[in-house]
Amino acid sequence: MPAPAPRRVRATAAAMELLRRLRDSHGPLMLHQSGGCCDGSAPMCYPAGEFVIGDRDVLLGLLDLRLRAGERADSTPEPNDVVPVWISGPQFAAWQHTQLVLDMVPGRGSGFSLESPEGFRFLSRGRVFEPVELDALSAVAVVTGADFEQGERPAPAAEPQVVADAADACPIPGRGTR
Repeated sequence: MPAPAPRRVRATAAAMELLRRLRDSHGPLMLHQSGGCCDGSAPMCYPAGEFVIGDRDVLLGLLDLRLRAGERADSTPEPNDVVPVWISGPQFAAWQHTQLVLDMVPGRGSGFSLESPEGFRFLSRGRVFEPVELDALSAVAVVTGADFEQGERPAPAAEPQVVADAADACPIPGRGTR
């Protein structure tokens, strides 16, 4: 039996808590993994619909704000509880072998991202997929901006979406996992 496909995006409990606070202040949200330029290479948080998604952008996943570390969804979330996480098509081509782990750290974020005045910033961490995971992902269709516009959504994944700490998803060599 083939291995289940892993999630392309996961989040730490701290990042999910910050997203919930931002949602409560700003309404539905979206994230876009910036590819550089003036914002560096950082996850940018916007009110849903405030950043134009291109036809070739890739949906890494849908974060469910109802979930806590280790929990799995048992029902369909309300639209305000879903945060789509996007990346540009060319950047996805370079990162497709990597699981993005959304984290939050103290510090000032970009002036364009909603968390900027909160005293925290979102940070992308990454974990290279194992060969068996890459094989499983090769059977999963990538959802682009054009596909999303037509109503396509990513397939559910088996692993929990939220981890307590970044080290739970991205082990530090020599330190092991928690």
